[in-house]
Amino acid sequence: MTLIQAFILGIVQGLTEFLPISSSGHLVIGQHLFGLRHADLAFDVSVHVGTLGAVVIFFRRDIAAILTAILRYRPAWRPAALKALLAPGSPDAEVRLALLVVLGSIPTAIIGLVLKHFEATLFASPLITGIMLLVTGSVLYMTRHPQMAARERPESARPLAAISVRDGLLIGIVQGLAVLPGISRSGTTIAAGLFAGIDPKAAARFSFLLSIPAVAGAALLVLLEAIAQGRIDAAVCLAGGLTALIVGYAALALLVYLINRGKLHAFAPYCWIVGIAVIFLSL
Repeated sequence: MTLIQAFILGIVQGLTEFLPISSSGHLVIGQHLFGLRHADLAFDVSVHVGTLGAVVIFFRRDIAAILTAILRYRPAWRPAALKALLAPGSPDAEVRLALLVVLGSIPTAIIGLVLKHFEATLFASPLITGIMLLVTGSVLYMTRHPQMAARERPESARPLAAISVRDGLLIGIVQGLAVLPGISRSGTTIAAGLFAGIDPKAAARFSFLLSIPAVAGAALLVLLEAIAQGRIDAAVCLAGGLTALIVGYAALALLVYLINRGKLHAFAPYCWIVGIAVIFLSL
């Protein structure tokens, strides 16, 4: 992989990791266009770490509040105390949020590990990517319907403190399925939150906080595999990672702006067009 290819793929990762159009799907398409039939594991780690850094920087206040609350929290792990902590409206809101992120990460990890066994087949097929992009576009489009999106029910939309354990597990399952190339992690998890009646801003915040352990864990696994292979091009990885961080931060800011204005469905036509094009070219 050349430095120019690394910059381009870093831009693709930065844009598509947060804009709800599937980063994995676009990386598959980009690698095929560049003739890169075998994924560069170290490069994949670098661009994902770059976008992870963008999330951490963007939500640094939320993360700092959560870590501070955890350090000050006096654990009481009796069943009754744990039940009270997990109840919506708990006074220990930040600790509760951290626990929901942990619980939501469990189904994500299980599904991700299961689908990893099919990774070679899934990521080698642009046809699968095209089909999944159509699915992503359809899910995004459904958020525009008043009966399905919390943005149309501002008086009943639930804030971050009202997210339930069931909501956290559901969004975690959706995040696990987003391992499939062409399924947008950000788009489908935020849409799941909206369908559950969660306030758009709260759905976005929970979605991206939930992504931190998932992306970090996946990056660690791939990094260990890359080290075992012994093939790491530091210049290419640095170029891709920094590009993904800078572009990703800008894309994340844009997405949050659009979500707050109920425009998540605006990305549906793009997913449909690219999906149909990829399917057509794959046949």
